Amino acid sequence: MTRGQVSAAVDPLGWRLVLGAIYTHVGAVSLAAAANAATIAVAAAGHDGDGHLSADVQTGGVLLRLQSCATGDVTEHDVHLAHRISGALAENALRTEAGPVALQAIEIAIDALDIAAVRPFWQAVTGYADEPAPPDLPDTALVDPLRRGPTIWFQQMDAPRPQRNRIHLDVDVAPEHAQSRIAAALAAGGVLLDDSRAPAFWVLADPEGNEACICTWQGRD
Repeated sequence: MTRGQVSAAVDPLGWRLVLGAIYTHVGAVSLAAAANAATIAVAAAGHDGDGHLSADVQTGGVLLRLQSCATGDVTEHDVHLAHRISGALAENALRTEAGPVALQAIEIAIDALDIAAVRPFWQAVTGYADEPAPPDLPDTALVDPLRRGPTIWFQQMDAPRPQRNRIHLDVDVAPEHAQSRIAAALAAGGVLLDDSRAPAFWVLADPEGNEACICTWQGRD
């Protein structure tokens, strides 16, 4: 499925496509209520959820995530699971929503002249795994095996750039939140450096020139 097809299929259910996975949030008034919502979701997925569904249970609710661990991408199977899970939760008067705050995923991008030389160091210090990376990133990206930490990817440099920061953050958000996030960054003293690849990403910088990108799935299919 293309990114656009995935988004069209799950957005009406309250799920959002962010960096190769689909997410939704189910609000709760207690940890026990959040755990109950997670239990309903897991039961709805059944064994079909193995290798696809994860749940982050907190007092304010549960964050559900669907992605094929085998491919690092969203498949038709994940979309079907989203429909099943949302339906089961609705039967219990629970709603899947985009969340009280914007759903997001963080990437760390490292500029390198010799990616093959620096990648083993970063894999060693993070303990990250050789697992399929999200489709928006190069195959050399490193993925947290627990899917909790940011993905690390390496950007090829053609010449040393000692005066420029060589590590920057990519913040992946749902498309409807990109402009508000950019506006907040600008209001906080940032500057917009490049929007030529929008809506795939916008390059911003802090007052000292350190860069970050606001990214969405759009403009990549």
